[in-house]
Amino acid sequence: MNRQSLRSSLENYRTPFEEEASFKKDFIDLTFDDLAFVRERLAGHFTGSAWIVNKRRTHTLLTLHRKLNRWLQLGGHADGNENLLEVAMNEAREESGLTSLRFVDSGIFDIDRHVIPAKGDVPEHFHYDVRFLIEAEMNEPLVISEESHDLAWIPFDSVQDLVGSNASILRMLEKTSKSEILL
Repeated sequence: MNRQSLRSSLENYRTPFEEEASFKKDFIDLTFDDLAFVRERLAGHFTGSAWIVNKRRTHTLLTLHRKLNRWLQLGGHADGNENLLEVAMNEAREESGLTSLRFVDSGIFDIDRHVIPAKGDVPEHFHYDVRFLIEAEMNEPLVISEESHDLAWIPFDSVQDLVGSNASILRMLEKTSKSEILL
């Protein structure tokens, strides 16, 4: 997936979620910016994330993010890589130690634009996060990276207790529950 195929995927992306639909055009517009895939674009830039689930669709792997101190999906900055699926897979491997990661389908699973607070000399900015549905084996040992305080497989029915009102996580959870019916 390069910049052009990302743009095409975003143009064809459909969601029943109003919030997601409201910023879809911003994602498409960003693909025309030469700096869209580097963190030096201080107004905001693309990131890639993995919504990791087990094959039975009963658990998701979340990380307690060291800088944000919140439970989140695994992912990170593109750092110049225009293939956001590759970014998501690499970040998932680096942040979990998992080798059983498998991309579930060929499309974008979710998109989210969220504010990242200022830290040091980096001002507050947006992450334009493109997310992919990834499966992994739960019995594989987890390796907590320096980017995390913790890493855990969370049962679907406990996710909301952990993430509170994080709408984007709850949206991915809802999508996963709906996709379970389609499997």
